[in-house]
Amino acid sequence: MATLGYLAPFVPRFADVRLLCIGDLMLDRYVIGAVDRISPEAPIPVVAISSMRSMAGASGNVARNIAALGGEVSLIGVVGDDEEGRELIRLFSDNATIIPNLITVPGRATTLKMRFVASGQQLLRADREISQPIPKAIEDQVIAAYEDELEMAAIVVVSDYAKGMLTDRVLGEIIARANAAGKPVIVDPKSMRLGRYSGATIVKPNARELARATGAPCTSEGEIAAAAARVFAEVDADALVVTRDEDGMMLIERGGSAMSLSSRAGEVFDTSGAGDTTIATLALGLATGLSLKDAVALANEAAGIAVGKRGTAVVYPQELTAALHATDLRDASLKIKDVAPAIDQVEQWRAAGLKVGFTNGVFDLIHTGHVALLNEARAQCDRLIVGLNTDASTKRLKGEGRPKNPEMARAVVLASMQTVDMVVLFDEDTPIRLIEAFRPDVLIKGSDYTAETVVGADFVQSYGGRLHLAKLVPDVSTTRTIAKIKLEEKTV
Repeated sequence: MATLGYLAPFVPRFADVRLLCIGDLMLDRYVIGAVDRISPEAPIPVVAISSMRSMAGASGNVARNIAALGGEVSLIGVVGDDEEGRELIRLFSDNATIIPNLITVPGRATTLKMRFVASGQQLLRADREISQPIPKAIEDQVIAAYEDELEMAAIVVVSDYAKGMLTDRVLGEIIARANAAGKPVIVDPKSMRLGRYSGATIVKPNARELARATGAPCTSEGEIAAAAARVFAEVDADALVVTRDEDGMMLIERGGSAMSLSSRAGEVFDTSGAGDTTIATLALGLATGLSLKDAVALANEAAGIAVGKRGTAVVYPQELTAALHATDLRDASLKIKDVAPAIDQVEQWRAAGLKVGFTNGVFDLIHTGHVALLNEARAQCDRLIVGLNTDASTKRLKGEGRPKNPEMARAVVLASMQTVDMVVLFDEDTPIRLIEAFRPDVLIKGSDYTAETVVGADFVQSYGGRLHLAKLVPDVSTTRTIAKIKLEEKTV
């Protein structure tokens, strides 16, 4: 995956988005304490409780993530006429960017998940829930609330935890009315009957859910793609986004196009709620105008942040923006290669039918001329390699006092540019060794050179490659920049 810093400007735009989230609600309660003895009554740990905290889970956690990332969200759900239901109502009343429309169902228990935690580890989870379908009268109220909110929403997010709120009738109305209004629908499914979600724009199961629903193994990328084909035969959806825990996620579009993303997580503390973060970020990204692939990449980055936190945590804009910019440096370092691994990469590119280009230089103080050269060079090929003079090579070429920036700093800046696919340093006076090793299809230099003066031109042309002389930006060079700085320093 390319560096993701280019997605960062979209994150502030979340503040201009309003979404609609509808689905099952639950209360996540954490009982936190310490264990220092075993019960004399049974071989079980005794938890000395130090604190308890509660937060909204399921569709409530999706709404929390949308709000935390800066978006506004209408939330439609049902709660029981009990203390847990009233606690959920109180939790949402504290957040100005979540507009709750919660319908109380008499005689129904609010879904509760209690997790007992000691020393950062879950010891036990105890659930209380009613999964029976909601009564018809409540269905009517849910559909009426949905109709009131739909017009103001850019995208509908359906969070189905199979707790009985999303009956076939309610789900059918949600999808049909959104389609009629031209609103995309993204579904997080727990039902094994994926046909229920036909008509949705995107369906987002995890790999285990996909395996259960299709009866097919979903461990490898190939298995997931095959299972997705079964789903598309039954479900009228544009795409599946399949989350794979530590293996990242896959986007499979109708028609067979697939994209795999490795996990962006560092240390994983807790995967609970990461799917909620994924679908919230995916919806926000699409609502700001991102392509589906870019929105999935953004969601993958957010999920990697979420699993690094304990509990059903949310992600904030500053965290996501910082992580996106960090990928520029993290992924840029992967583009900087020694000759041997670089040759392997070139062979892989060629096996995929890609045209390889090569250019070289010092690239000391990056200026508009460099940018224009690299843009034109990348337009001549599918993958661009930049040969970069080391500090020693630069000193011999440019004289004492150069380079102004050390070789690895120059390499990282180049590798962070989208037009550059690989950077390889060379210590010699010319890049001929690299040119002979890579055998590029296109050799690119500036138009201040001629075919006779470009190092390696004869060699490249000998096997059918070609030389391209790129236009230069007039009166722009590192030497001129340095001279101007020195002149200004003298006049101060």
